[in-house]
Amino acid sequence: MSADAFGPGGWTEDRLPDLSGKSFLITGGNSGIGIEAARMLGAKGAHAIIACRNPEKAEAALEKLRGAAPAGRFESLTLDLADLASVRDAASQARSRLERIDGLVNNAGIMMIPSRTLTADGFETQFGVNHLGHFLFAALLADRVEAAGGRFVIVASTASKFAPGFRFSDLMFENGYSPTRVYAQSKLANLSFALELDRRLAAAGARARAYACHPGWSDTALQYTGPGEKAAPIFRVLNGIFSQTAALGALPTVLCAAGREANPGGYYGPRGFMELKGPVGAAKIPAAAQDRAAAQKLWEISERLTGADWSPILRAAA
Repeated sequence: MSADAFGPGGWTEDRLPDLSGKSFLITGGNSGIGIEAARMLGAKGAHAIIACRNPEKAEAALEKLRGAAPAGRFESLTLDLADLASVRDAASQARSRLERIDGLVNNAGIMMIPSRTLTADGFETQFGVNHLGHFLFAALLADRVEAAGGRFVIVASTASKFAPGFRFSDLMFENGYSPTRVYAQSKLANLSFALELDRRLAAAGARARAYACHPGWSDTALQYTGPGEKAAPIFRVLNGIFSQTAALGALPTVLCAAGREANPGGYYGPRGFMELKGPVGAAKIPAAAQDRAAAQKLWEISERLTGADWSPILRAAA
């Protein structure tokens, strides 16, 4: 679908079809983009499971969702993307509850950690949480998405355009750590993964397909939990100037998860100034994300680092 097909007002949630009987699993669903996406899907009758690191915050989010979208059915499961053992356990929980997943939304993330830290498995935290944890989680649930002829939705960021490419010689930034460069690389990884996944699914003749989106600059906890207290006053000012609400920021995610207008392999987001906010439609794919050789290399490295095995679904689809 062309950008013009969305119209000057862009895509909005009132275009969603009835989602009764559909199931969606959203990482990072207790706040920000995730909870707003769950609310919109639930309002159309969907069953939404929010995967969250903190069970108490998850319960508070469920209470809000049930009040805001009584037509939906909401659950939670515990997921810590910074620990691959937790990723495997969460996937096992999801498999026990769901035979089919109509939309697996890889939304959770962390941004611009001031100092280099490591995940439980020894990965640089931003790359480990934003990309590697999701890469494994999606692989472990791929057959459930395929069973529904569903959608893998990967939430990237406009920050991806600031990554010139992958630092394959030092993906974990053991040398020259930069909060912004590392974040940009992790979001480039999200977008490259989405595009490469869809190419592989299409080549295998799979029913499931992949979609990518970004929320523009949306006012969420992301700008405060990652950068830390020192940066918080700066982000409060910048948010006041450049940001849109989390609900508006969630529209591209919901479009990719359930909108009829989204195309497999597409990339969607706000179309306003610098794609920070504005009407939702087709987004510009940065040149670095169009490098297929780099995407294939990233895929191979991600499989090796996480132990993820996509071959069963790709062979079965073929």
